[in-house]
Amino acid sequence: MVRRYDPERRQRIIDAAIRVVAAKGIGGLSHRSVAAEADVPLGSTTYHFKTLDELMVAALRQANQGFAKAVAARSALDDSRTDLAGELAGLIGEWLAGDRTGVELEYELYLAALRRPALRPVAAECGLDFAEQLGRRTDPVTARALVALVDGICLQVLLTGTEYDEEYAREVLARVIP
Repeated sequence: MVRRYDPERRQRIIDAAIRVVAAKGIGGLSHRSVAAEADVPLGSTTYHFKTLDELMVAALRQANQGFAKAVAARSALDDSRTDLAGELAGLIGEWLAGDRTGVELEYELYLAALRRPALRPVAAECGLDFAEQLGRRTDPVTARALVALVDGICLQVLLTGTEYDEEYAREVLARVIP
C-alpha cells in the first residue's frame, strides 16, 4: 500500500476537533468523532495526537490565537495616551460581537483545564501573555487583576446570554486601574 503524503492533515484534524467541540461540546470529542469530521482514517488522528489531551492542547492553542489577534489589532492598548479602561471595554465588545461560537469554544476548552491537567499550561498562556501586555501600561498585579476581570465579564455575558454593556465594563475596569 502506498502512503499518501498529506502535509495539511494534522491541521485538518485540529480544525475538525474545534468544530466537534463547537457542535457537541467537550463530551463529544473523541478520536473517532474528529476522524469522521476531518474525513481521515481513525489511525491518522492517533498518529498525530497520541492522546485526546494532546489533541485538546493543539485545539486550545489554536483557539487562543483568535483572542491574541484581537488584542494585537488594538495597538492603542500600548499607547499611554489612550484610556486603558475604554480600550479594554472596546476589545471585549469586539471579541463578544464576533463569532460567539468561537468565544464559547475558547472558554469551553479553557475551562476543560480544570479536569485535564495537560491543558493547564496552554490555558494559562493566553492570560499570561495578555497580562504581560497590560503590564506595559500598569503594574503586574493590576495587569493580572484586569485579565481576571475581563475573563469574568466575558463569562458572565456568555453564561447569562445578556447583552454586553460596554459602559459598565469601562467603569469597572477603570476602578481597578490606578
